[in-house]
Formats: sequence, structure tokens, C-alpha cells
Amino acid sequence: MSANKMIVIEGVDGSGKGVQTRLLQQAMTDAGLPCILTREPGGSAAAEDIRELLVNGEPEKWDSMTELLLMYAARRAHLRDTIRPALAQGKWVISDRFADSSRAFQGIAGELGLDIVEQLHQLSIDNFSPDLVIVLDIDDQVALQRAIARGDGEDRFEKKGADYHRKVRAAFRQIAASNPELYRLIDASGTIEQVASQIFATIEEKFQLALSLPESVTA
Repeated sequence: MSANKMIVIEGVDGSGKGVQTRLLQQAMTDAGLPCILTREPGGSAAAEDIRELLVNGEPEKWDSMTELLLMYAARRAHLRDTIRPALAQGKWVISDRFADSSRAFQGIAGELGLDIVEQLHQLSIDNFSPDLVIVLDIDDQVALQRAIARGDGEDRFEKKGADYHRKVRAAFRQIAASNPELYRLIDASGTIEQVASQIFATIEEKFQLALSLPESVTA
């Protein structure tokens, strides 16, 4: 088994990332693998402060470039304060979103272009990349309704509307197709157990890790 790996779960809002990252953390813990669960935007004290600016308020509050700058300010703090220390301690890192969200939301759906995102990526965090990115793919309108129904108040991106979220889904599919070694596109329209089983099978193939569904799902 190779240590010091980072697994990211991406997708449109409402695709089930939160549930699946928590299940993955539990499965890894049950298997005796040291791991942490983190998220973006956020994941460290400083980055969580920036999250508040990004996910609350009206959609026109920031344009795509300002969003991107805030995202990478948060990402740099997240990497410095949380991700790199965990990897240095030999822990697996599971993250609900990472840099591909900036590529999808600001670069493609926000029409900045991927070149702009990559330039800022290199300036902010150099060439750091996760080891596996799982993209949960689901009908964007179904996902949007799920996200709105959560009612957690963090709804600035949901307020951007159906067309924007259609573009985000297409963007993630485009990104996933760009590098089959790094990305895995998974159908997230099934049950929680079905989606988790696909994720675990992908991780076993990639890292030779045998994970079992937590009892809370199989019971």
C-alpha cells in the first residue's frame, strides 16, 4: 500500500459529495487507515473565513475572477494548514472539492477560461495535485433541487440558476474526460449504497485498497 494519498470527490452541488466523502472516511477508518476528511472552500480556520464570503449572499456579489481569487486564497491556506501536514503525517486526505471545482465553476461555467485558472493555480499552489479525483455525475436539475432543499443558507451558487448548473455539470464531464488516469466519472443517480460501491471499487482498482461499506449503510 502506498501512503500519503489524496482523494477528491467532485460534482455539481447536490450530487451527494458530502454523504459519500463521509462514508469513505468511515470505511477507511474501519479498515485501519489513518485519514482526514476536509472540504473546499474551507478546510482550515482561515479558509473557512473565506468560505463565508463565497457561499453566502447574492450571486452577483462577486464576478468570476473575484470568486477565483477568493477560492485560491482559501485553497492556499487549506493546503498549507491542513492538507500538507496530514500527508506529512502519513494520513490519507479525503476532500469534498478541490481545484477542479475552480476549473468547472469559474473557468468553464464562469467563462474565465482554463488558462486563467491554471495560471493562478501555479502561482498559488504550484503543481500540487490530488492522486485521484472522483466526479459524481447526476442530472443537474435533480442535483440543484436537492441542493436547494437542504436549506442550509449557503446558497449563493444555487441562486445562479439552472443554466449555470447545466454548464457546471458539462464542465465536470469535460474535465473528467481529459485525463482518465486521474479522473473517474461515476453515475451518482443510484442509491447511496450503489454510488458508494462504485467509489470503493474505483479506489480498490487505483490503490489496491479493499474497503467495505459501513454498517450504517448496509444495515
